[in-house]
Amino acid sequence: MKNLIEFTNVVKKFDDKVVLNDISLWVKEGKTLAIVGFSGSGKSTVLKIISGLLKQDSGNIFLGDDNIGMVFQYSALFDSLNIFDNIAFALKERKDFKNKYSTKELKEIVKEKLKTVGLEEIEDKYPSELSGGMKKRVSFARTIVTNPKIILYDEPTAGLDPVSSTVIEDYIVCLKEETKAASIVVTHQMSTIQRTADDVIMLYEGKIVWKGKPKEMLTTDNPYAYQFVNAKREGPMLTTAGK
Repeated sequence: MKNLIEFTNVVKKFDDKVVLNDISLWVKEGKTLAIVGFSGSGKSTVLKIISGLLKQDSGNIFLGDDNIGMVFQYSALFDSLNIFDNIAFALKERKDFKNKYSTKELKEIVKEKLKTVGLEEIEDKYPSELSGGMKKRVSFARTIVTNPKIILYDEPTAGLDPVSSTVIEDYIVCLKEETKAASIVVTHQMSTIQRTADDVIMLYEGKIVWKGKPKEMLTTDNPYAYQFVNAKREGPMLTTAGK
């Protein structure tokens, strides 16, 4: 398996604040990396750099494919569009897909992607008619409609109840197996880490303070990982609320 995502000594600053400080990481095709840490640790900045929303100040980034899909924290569906148009949006508007498919073909593709995430016969509904878990699954279908080889998840279970979170975690695993994409999951949730990730890195103040396997995270004596896993106020990391 080849690396589809590589960061080598990446630095990103906002004014005088160093958000990513000499970060190196990699993700192979068919594997999922979880990035964890307190708010403001630099997790989402990694996703923004990969997706092209930000550019690093120094260091090297290699992406083995430019077809990138992103699942946003709160689904980010277009309220004014029905589910069909939400999912088909990239195929209609992206330069590399525009006018490639007929209306009939678009309908078949959308139907197939909805079926992949366990939803059927909702193409004519609007986001306001769906539950939070259904919206999240629609956002998954929208993400995979272009068959991306790199998938980014920003807090995919945020705002969901435990059962809905489990459903979403199962689909993250399912999509990894089906698409063989290299995936990064940014999360605070231990169940998401344990159920979806092959590897984990923890960021604090822009640096990697721990890395390992999900199971190792539960038993390590690393003070950063221990504090995170056990939700301790005492430890080397200060929360935003604690500063």
